[in-house]
Amino acid sequence: MAFTLPFLQRAAGALAAAVLMVPTAFAQSAAGGYPAKPITFVVPYAAGGSSDTRSRQIANRLSTAFGQPVIVENRPGAGGNIGTEYIAKAKPDGYVIGLGNFAPLAVNKALFPRLNFDPATDLTPVVLIEKGPLVLAVGRNSPFKSVKEVIAALKAKPNSLSFASGGIGGSHHLAGELFKQSAGVEMTHVAYKGGAPAGNDLMAGTVDLMFEWIFAVMPYVSGPEPKMRPLAITGPHRSPLLKDVPTFDELGIKGMAISNWFGVVAPKGTPAPIVAKLNAAINDTLKEPEMIKAITALGDEVAGGTPEQFGAFIKEETARWSQLVKRHNIKPE
Repeated sequence: MAFTLPFLQRAAGALAAAVLMVPTAFAQSAAGGYPAKPITFVVPYAAGGSSDTRSRQIANRLSTAFGQPVIVENRPGAGGNIGTEYIAKAKPDGYVIGLGNFAPLAVNKALFPRLNFDPATDLTPVVLIEKGPLVLAVGRNSPFKSVKEVIAALKAKPNSLSFASGGIGGSHHLAGELFKQSAGVEMTHVAYKGGAPAGNDLMAGTVDLMFEWIFAVMPYVSGPEPKMRPLAITGPHRSPLLKDVPTFDELGIKGMAISNWFGVVAPKGTPAPIVAKLNAAINDTLKEPEMIKAITALGDEVAGGTPEQFGAFIKEETARWSQLVKRHNIKPE
């Protein structure tokens, strides 16, 4: 049987359209039936911390919304790289998702000489959960009552003061480096293996300064005998929890808007309808009064939004902190 050219062209067009429809139909079908089995929610940090707590709260609510277990799995190590790599290399079907935060997503690519994943190309942003500022604090026996006094001391004698961090490349450390840059001062960095031992030495007077999360500072800044004295906050506005503490911007020190943040990510290639379904469920969770209270009680702000907004935020943060890491030649331990 002979076929005319117009017939063959129409047939080819119909075949091409059918082929193009297959992935779309598959994705819609996958999202419609998703999830059909338990989901693993990976936390790149040890159990018991604030990231772990929030992840479990999110996982519990997703489990209720989806009618499937959402199992939290802690994979700590290497500044969050081990767990984040696990997410990046998982099958992109929506059954492995996890926590993505400040260091692994925006800092570690510039900090570490080699990563086994690229946060920019191997992960899909789902939603930003929350972000919160840090506080510059001193111990109760410190002579410094203001940031102005700290700067004056460092101008008079560079590197005469030390600042503590919970590890190289973390938000505590980079906030200190940014302060040095913004205020035009030099001070000595002392890295600890975690925020808790750093905070203990701050209160003991072993180190002079520390940029710490609000929730970690709050138990020590009130009461009859406070053990820490907050001097300034890195947020764009004052915190409701520390109403008397000025922002760096108020003090005339520009460029110190810093937040510690985290959200949910999935492997690159996860179907868009599944990402959208996860995004919608988590946004609903972030509107619950209980969840709002849990986040704001720590001094953080509820985020939410679209995957695209989270992706743009990560891109901005990556550019900013990569530049700082390279400028100060910061190297991992």
